[in-house]
Parts: sequence; C-alpha cells; structure tokens
Amino acid sequence: EVQLVESGGGLVQPGGSLRLSCAASGFTFSSYAMSWVRQAPGKGLEWVSGINSGGGRIKYADSVKGRFTISRDNAKNTLYLHMNSLKPEDAAVYYCARYEEISPVDYASAEYSYWGQGTQVTVSS
Repeated sequence: EVQLVESGGGLVQPGGSLRLSCAASGFTFSSYAMSWVRQAPGKGLEWVSGINSGGGRIKYADSVKGRFTISRDNAKNTLYLHMNSLKPEDAAVYYCARYEEISPVDYASAEYSYWGQGTQVTVSS
C-alpha cells in the first residue's frame, strides 16, 4: 500500500521558516518524481514544486521561487520542502504527491497517482 505522510507544518510568523517532510512507503521512492502542492483556504490546488527521481531536475512555481527549496533523501524515502521568508499568502495545507509518470515532462501539469493527507502551514503574526 502506497503511503505518503507529511509532517512539519505549524504556525510561523511572516519572514519565518519551516521544513516540511513527506515520508513515503509502499513503492520504490527512488524511481519516481515527486511534488509539493498546496491549497489555501477557499482556493484551488496550486502546484508548488517538483523534483525528479535523482534530485537533479527541479522546478518551482513563480510564487515560491527563491524562497522554497525542494529536496529528497532516497535512502530515507523522504521528500522535503524547506520554506524561507514565509508570507501570509503561503498559508495553506501542503500536500506531497507522487506523479503518475515516473518522469513527467511538465511538473506543473502532470497528473498524480497518490497524495498525502496534508500538513497545515499558518503564517501569521
């Protein structure tokens, strides 16, 4: 059974930092590209970032570029999202997701086959 379990969310002040983690199991994590997607209250899903299986191909949404860093540790079957300079508009539920394709061409539009349960990030003073 595929499982994706996010952790690391919480309340942070504007300008602060958080690191999200996503523990994967039930599939060969090192074979798949992975993604972070978020959903702010009352809004639709927003793709945040994608990373290929080896970690060498990474893309970000313009809204987070320069502030967020996606990474992965294939030995630990874990995906990360380091978030710096957080803004109130970054507040959302953050989900990690496994792409349906092992190596999608367009991370922002590719389909997903599995999602985690999400972790809440609140940015407020």
